[in-house]
Amino acid sequence: MSNEEIEEIIDDEEQQLYEHYRIVADKGQEPLRIDKFLFEHMQHSSRNRIQKAAEAGFVHVNERPVKSNYKVRPGDVVTLMLDRPHYDTTIEPEDIPLDVVYEDDQLMVINKPAGLVVHPGCGNFNGTLVNAVAWHLRNMPSYDPNDPEVGLVHRIDKDTSGLLVVAKTPEAKSKLGAQFFNKTTHRSYSAIVWGNFVENEGRIEGNIGRDPKDRLRMTVFPPDSEIGKPAVTHYRVIERFGYVTLVECILETGRTHQIRAHMKHIGHPLFGDERYGGTEILRGERSSTYKAFINNCFKICNRQALHARTLGFVHPITGKQMDFSSELADDLARLIEKWRGYMKGNEYKNLEYKE
Repeated sequence: MSNEEIEEIIDDEEQQLYEHYRIVADKGQEPLRIDKFLFEHMQHSSRNRIQKAAEAGFVHVNERPVKSNYKVRPGDVVTLMLDRPHYDTTIEPEDIPLDVVYEDDQLMVINKPAGLVVHPGCGNFNGTLVNAVAWHLRNMPSYDPNDPEVGLVHRIDKDTSGLLVVAKTPEAKSKLGAQFFNKTTHRSYSAIVWGNFVENEGRIEGNIGRDPKDRLRMTVFPPDSEIGKPAVTHYRVIERFGYVTLVECILETGRTHQIRAHMKHIGHPLFGDERYGGTEILRGERSSTYKAFINNCFKICNRQALHARTLGFVHPITGKQMDFSSELADDLARLIEKWRGYMKGNEYKNLEYKE
C-alpha cells in the first residue's frame, strides 16, 4: 500500500470505521511501541497484522490514528477501528445434539463431546455448545442465550470432553459462579500423560499466564513472580503403562489450559496434545514397530487425552450437594485398552520408570 493510498484512507471523511477492540493503558504503563502493546493484549493477532492495520490508519490512540512506532503512555485509550462492522456474535439456537446428564428448572449438567467449542469466538461463530443449549431451551421464555447473567458457569477446552454446568437463571449463575470463585466446587479430570512417575501422587503449583513465545499457549511462572494467575493442580496415578500414565487431576483453581500447562511444566505433556508437545514420541523405543503403535494411538485419539470426569457443587437453590460423574469418552477408553494390550504383549520387557 502506497503512502498516497494510506493518506487517502486516513483523510476520507466518508469512510465509516467500526470499533473492534478497546483498551485503556494502566497508570503505571511504561512507554512501549503500540504494535508491541497490542500484540501483548490481543490474543489472536500477529504483530505483523497490527503493523499493517496501523499503516492503514486503523490503530487509534485517543481517537486519532497513529503509526506502529507510537509509544503508549499511561491513560492512553487505544482502539482498533476497522472498515467493517464487528462480527455479529448474537447467539442463535441450533439443533445440535446434547448429552444432558441432569436438568431442573435452575440448571443443566452436560457431558460435552471432544471437538465441540463451548462458546462463539474467533473462528467459531456458530455450531457451539451455547447454540445447542439455546435450542434445547428455546421454549423457556425466561432464558435468553444472549444474556450474560445466564448460561455457561465455566468452560472446558474444545478438544477436552466431559462435564460442565449451565445456569438457566441469574440467581443460579450468580450462586454457582461464587462457588467456583471460592473454590468450593469439586472437579476431577482423567488424563493420559507422557512418561512414568516416581511418586504415586503430587501437587503442582505455579502461576499460569500466556506464553510470550506462543500466545495461543499458556505457560507456568514461579508462584512469587507476580506474572500470570496462581494455579494449583493435584494429581494421582491411576494406572501405569511404562511410557505413558493414566492420572487423575483435581483442580484447586481453574485457569485456562491449567492441566495441560502444568503437566508440560513437570515434564509430562498430555498424550496427543499438539499445542503442548504431546504429539511427539516423547518416551519409549526407537523401533519402527513402536513408532507404528504410537501413530495408531494418535489415530484412535486425535486430541489431548483429557476428560472432565467428575463435577460437584451445592445446588444454588435447594442447598443440596450435587455430584456427577461420566464415563470416559470412547476414544480415551479405546486408547487405554490399546496401551493395556501393549503392556500385556511386552511383559518380558523392563517398562519401569524411564526418563
